[in-house]
Amino acid sequence: MPDYTIAVDAMGGDFGPRVTVHATVEALKRHPHLKVSLVGHRDKISPLLKRLKPDLASRLAVVHADAVIECDEKPSHALRHGQASSMYIALNEVAAGRAKACVSAGNTGALMALGRHILRTLPGIDRPAIISAVPTLTGHSYMLDLGANVDCSAEHLLQFAIMGSVMVQAVERKAAPSIGLLNIGQEQIKGNSQVRLASRLIESHDELNYIGYVEGDDLFSGRADVVVCDGFVGNIALKSSEGLARLIGRKVRASFRRGLYRRLLAFLAQPALLELQRQIDPSRQNGASLLGLQGIVIKSHGGANRRCFRYALDHAVAEIEMGVPDRISQQLERHLA
Repeated sequence: MPDYTIAVDAMGGDFGPRVTVHATVEALKRHPHLKVSLVGHRDKISPLLKRLKPDLASRLAVVHADAVIECDEKPSHALRHGQASSMYIALNEVAAGRAKACVSAGNTGALMALGRHILRTLPGIDRPAIISAVPTLTGHSYMLDLGANVDCSAEHLLQFAIMGSVMVQAVERKAAPSIGLLNIGQEQIKGNSQVRLASRLIESHDELNYIGYVEGDDLFSGRADVVVCDGFVGNIALKSSEGLARLIGRKVRASFRRGLYRRLLAFLAQPALLELQRQIDPSRQNGASLLGLQGIVIKSHGGANRRCFRYALDHAVAEIEMGVPDRISQQLERHLA
């Protein structure tokens, strides 16, 4: 039976064990072969597991960690002083082979810095990038980087394009995923020098299915299977789309509450409304991969609730099942040759 052990940074995020522990128990119920190492302060985790059924308790271990990396802590400080933290120890569980994946809702910058330090990047990759699925008219596409790298060179954007393409090949079984470079226009003269150079570099790789520039309003059209950008632009685009999805949901609900006739319409339209909510719900996309590391690292939103954090755990299980890092490593050798 494959090893489905995940190391969870139980102290990470805005709510810590109150969310991570309960979400982990729910994940154990959903995945019969899953085992979890909860990494964090034992005195804060153990009381939340008192009523755990024996069959679930046998698949869960608590790994003690004295310290926590705070959300505003600088990555450089985490590298120098974070060895006793739950995030560091959870990543080290993967590096030591005791876990196949790490899931954390903690400090993004620290997670990237510690991930690079402990797990190392794949050969040919300078920096890991955060990638996640975004809903589109035709299903979903993948976007990277979503915040790991604020400043990127054209060469970094090329590496992101290669990694994104390889991941979609592995996850979606697409032979030649289409790649778009996010820009302020589709004309070749548009964009800054970094984006224009990246476009030429990506286009020069014949094995990449590059379709050129895509604009912001193309993100949800499904025109590109992979959308590449730097982490500054990607994070703003992601947070903006999540805010818009919440706005649409609230506006629709408020509209249907106005008057008895509209409430009746809402009752009749409930199946369609629930389907729409499911499709645009940002929480269902929670769990972004830190792509380019020699191990699986999943970043959850810091403000994730139990349901959202469970989606991040589900995402980790899926990547373990598909052997994503190994597949990316094999394809990267061919692409970067």
